[in-house]
Amino acid sequence: MRREWFLTALLILYPALAVVDPGLPRRTPELIDWESLSVITALIMASKGLELSGIFSRLAPHLIRAANHSERRLMVLFILVISLSSAVIMNDTAMLVFIPLVVATSKIARVDTARAVTLSAIAANVGSALTPIGNPQNIIIWHSYGLGFMEFVRSMFPFVSLWLVILLAFSITIKNRKLSVEWIPPVALRKTLLVVSLVSLVADILLTEIGKAPLAFIFTLFAFLLLGREVLKGFDWALVLTFAFIFIDFNELAFLLRNADLKFPTGGVGLFFVSAVLSQLFSNVPATVLLLASKPEWLPLSLGVNVGGSGIVVGSMANLIALRIAWVSVRDFHRYSIPYFLVALLVSALFLL
Repeated sequence: MRREWFLTALLILYPALAVVDPGLPRRTPELIDWESLSVITALIMASKGLELSGIFSRLAPHLIRAANHSERRLMVLFILVISLSSAVIMNDTAMLVFIPLVVATSKIARVDTARAVTLSAIAANVGSALTPIGNPQNIIIWHSYGLGFMEFVRSMFPFVSLWLVILLAFSITIKNRKLSVEWIPPVALRKTLLVVSLVSLVADILLTEIGKAPLAFIFTLFAFLLLGREVLKGFDWALVLTFAFIFIDFNELAFLLRNADLKFPTGGVGLFFVSAVLSQLFSNVPATVLLLASKPEWLPLSLGVNVGGSGIVVGSMANLIALRIAWVSVRDFHRYSIPYFLVALLVSALFLL
């Protein structure tokens, strides 16, 4: 029960929401983003395959050497690589790809895993904010307002740069300890599983980009059925169920608030703060959908829901993925994420004034 505390909370919340909205059971399938759930499941499989192949344990010592055995440089390296990648492959995908590597490297180097994972999740949220394809909320806003790709990037760039500078400033506070890689038992690299996992990962990303997410799931499932059944045997199906109920419960909360006919700011700093706070309550994608109903200014909305992903763990799906894969406690995650969120929120508000 303790291991699945978040899923348990979501399951308990569902009947409570059904009492408030008796039509919820009938509408439940509509609340799930099946395409996103398909690609998340496929990517979890590919990530598990990479982990079981032994590639992360092989790469970790090389990363430590690339950072010149400096703990601070290692964290900066993670932040830059993950933030840049997230702008292209989406923050959720970046977490599924990089968090196992971050965890493996942290354990080998004996650094604070919770801090490394949390700063990596924030980096994914920050980097993904730059482009219209970096995260789900940006895709929704981009399509809803008919914005040009570069128009979106140019508007977001000053703020994303600011958020990245703040994050790097947080990493500078890390004591610049000299890392030593102790003797590691030789890890056999399972080349067939590595190739299958890499091909599946690339196929998942490409199929998702062209709107064929269900095909990504089918391709990956059959690939591992044929050449990597141990991945399916060790697969975390409870994680998939958790994401299904995240879609159900959080989208239902947004639905109830929308029907309550509440009035929200439609521009400026007010919209920025409201969108950031709502993201803390039920995640930034449902918050985006809720606020779009009043056709607000797009930039303060985008800034709010993006910075809002880096606070409380439910603010972004990427946070939940990182937390679950790494088994970092919520308390440890918030020890780093909430101070960052408050600083980024206040500094961004000053720039908006």
